[in-house]
Amino acid sequence: MYGLVDCNNFFVSCERVFNPALRSFPVVVLSNNDGCVISRSEEAKRLGIPMGQPAFKIKPLLSSNKLVAFSSNYSLYGDMSHRVMSTLSTFVEDMEVYSIDEAFLNLNGFEKYDLHEYGQMIVRTTTKSTGIPVSMGIAPTKTLAKVASKFAKKYPRYKGACIIDSDEKREKALKLFDVGDVWGIGRRLVKMLNYHGVNTAYDLTQKSESWVRSKMTVTGVRTWKELRGIPCIEMETVSQKQTICTSRSFGEMISSFDTLMEAVANFTSACAKKLREQKCCAKVIMVFIYTNRHREDLMQYSQNKVITLPFATNDTVELIAYARMALTSIYREGYQFKKAGVIVSDIGNEQTIIRDLFDPRDTDKQKRLLSVVDEINRKNGSNRIQLAIQAGNHNWKLKREFISHNYTTNLDDLIQISCE
Repeated sequence: MYGLVDCNNFFVSCERVFNPALRSFPVVVLSNNDGCVISRSEEAKRLGIPMGQPAFKIKPLLSSNKLVAFSSNYSLYGDMSHRVMSTLSTFVEDMEVYSIDEAFLNLNGFEKYDLHEYGQMIVRTTTKSTGIPVSMGIAPTKTLAKVASKFAKKYPRYKGACIIDSDEKREKALKLFDVGDVWGIGRRLVKMLNYHGVNTAYDLTQKSESWVRSKMTVTGVRTWKELRGIPCIEMETVSQKQTICTSRSFGEMISSFDTLMEAVANFTSACAKKLREQKCCAKVIMVFIYTNRHREDLMQYSQNKVITLPFATNDTVELIAYARMALTSIYREGYQFKKAGVIVSDIGNEQTIIRDLFDPRDTDKQKRLLSVVDEINRKNGSNRIQLAIQAGNHNWKLKREFISHNYTTNLDDLIQISCE
């Protein structure tokens, strides 16, 4: 059996942990540069605010104090996600962190437990320990666990945990589940399935395997089997990423090379930090830059540069040096750039990396230095120690008009309590 634990309205829930007065008030969280709605409380949903709603359309609600909005605070959300996942890891031996707000739990070996009660206990403990409300679906396959988690979130009578442990329950659930909401079925497939009269997940299970294979390929067959209770998707406990990307749309358009380089340096530093966190090195780096394609009155330009490094590394200094080489080769004067990013790839374990025998640098000393820098930044806030090239006027920073404090990752942002 598998369990899928899903944090309810995760970004909004993170904000509410540190502002309990908002627990019954409509709240939304906005995307980068405060562009559109990416997370909604149940109260905000009842106001009719759809996912992806442009921020300017909710300004009347904000002005009349009928809605509260927050800018995305990924430092806070990442730390709260870590707390949730750490709590969940105490209940099982094998866990797959699927996304920032979802995790699969391997419940094999728990046959002697009442899994429904155990799931409810996991939900209660996680919610109490972290302040983040969660729901849990339990089923014999990962796809069915996803289905069950939707019902657990939607219907309060499940008390946070829904289990599908019989064919009767499975068929009943699938008849109520839209085929477009099935994990792994995208919009293109939904149109095709609806055309052939497949509207619910149950309808899909009634098709033959040969029909599914002809219309949806091998991947579709795997989903079809999972919906029929046959496990086909194994747990993925190895979380090492094969590519790491850091990119941003700028709050203001940039034309200066120095300002653009400052942004690229910060993106590269973030990639290097992620590499060190998973004890890996990368041998390929790509830098890309874009103008604003929606501004037809401006000259358009987009370009990228890929550089293969002589030796794989996770050293911030080295990677930024190559990023500068890449940006220098693609930068053009006279353009106003809206977005830039850095991607590192060809990632391997740092223990297996072949190094240059004749490298004059003391790489072990540099590794220790970076470890100390990471620890200081972890304790005192991101980028408290950084390279000079990363510090400047910050014109490239995101527009975050409604940003909350980094309550859990910055000592300067600790909650203040009045004892008057």
